[in-house]
Amino acid sequence: MICNHKRAPDKIFQYVVLNRSWHTAAIALTAMTAVLSLTSTAQAQQCENPAALTFAIVPTEETVAELQLYKPVTDRLAKETGKKIQFFMPTSYASVVEGLLSKFIDVAVLGPYSYVIASSKDNTIEVFATYAKRPGHMQEEGPGYKAALVTKKGSKFTTIESLKGTTLGLVDPGSTSGNLFPRVVFAKNVGGDLDKYFGKVVYTGSHELSTVAVAKGKVDSAFVATHRFDNVVNKGEVKLEDFNILWKSPVIPQDPFVYRNTLCKDLRDKIKATFLGLSLNNPGEKKFLDNVKSNKFVAMTSADYDVIRALKKAKDARKKKK
Repeated sequence: MICNHKRAPDKIFQYVVLNRSWHTAAIALTAMTAVLSLTSTAQAQQCENPAALTFAIVPTEETVAELQLYKPVTDRLAKETGKKIQFFMPTSYASVVEGLLSKFIDVAVLGPYSYVIASSKDNTIEVFATYAKRPGHMQEEGPGYKAALVTKKGSKFTTIESLKGTTLGLVDPGSTSGNLFPRVVFAKNVGGDLDKYFGKVVYTGSHELSTVAVAKGKVDSAFVATHRFDNVVNKGEVKLEDFNILWKSPVIPQDPFVYRNTLCKDLRDKIKATFLGLSLNNPGEKKFLDNVKSNKFVAMTSADYDVIRALKKAKDARKKKK
């Protein structure tokens, strides 16, 4: 039906020109407006308006506890949207990306690198916000963080040179600070290939596990996100003074909160308003913001993550050369 209407405006304009009648023109324009309105309505109906929204986050050491941590957020999201909120417990960064690509997940928290990977595969995955972090033990204030190379204080690993041939802990293939930055930015310090410089490179599964692995001597060094490292310190498992910090990256944009932009616009607006409206004045929301060491959320766009895209491009190009 839509296909037939798309040809109607051309015929209407021909009719107006041939008759040169203002009355006829008015009728024609009215008809054309009706056609365009029908087309617009049909297009609007194509957007997604599910009865329930599935929300997911990339895994951390405390993934099982995240449901309770995010409860003030999911409660507000349910109130703002009028939807039932389903919390998805992922097993890896890749599982969250696949959930978005398959349209099983509607709203998610990704790592910057996993967001770039996801949006390159499907441009309907759109970033809308992130949190602005408070200053912490290693974390600096603002909507960004850094990757840090750490070793255990008191060990012989006090320089990058001393790490040659040792065991390095990375986080996950989809991690920005726990894989992308080490392999692209830091790698320039060791000849360009971590796997050749280090005796063994292992993936621990999370920044928290990498931090603990260094503290317990299970790996000789590890790359961790500054804000994730702070989480382990805040739990009392380690202290900042237990570590040597051998290298820090440039600032990386914070974890993107994303939705699928195939959701209806009014629904997307409500989702975005939920996060940007989180307030320290609300006790439950304050508890959430305190837990993520943030005072507020800030709006973000795709362009804010172009620095990550550039690094991914460099990494992919280097991989092709191999």
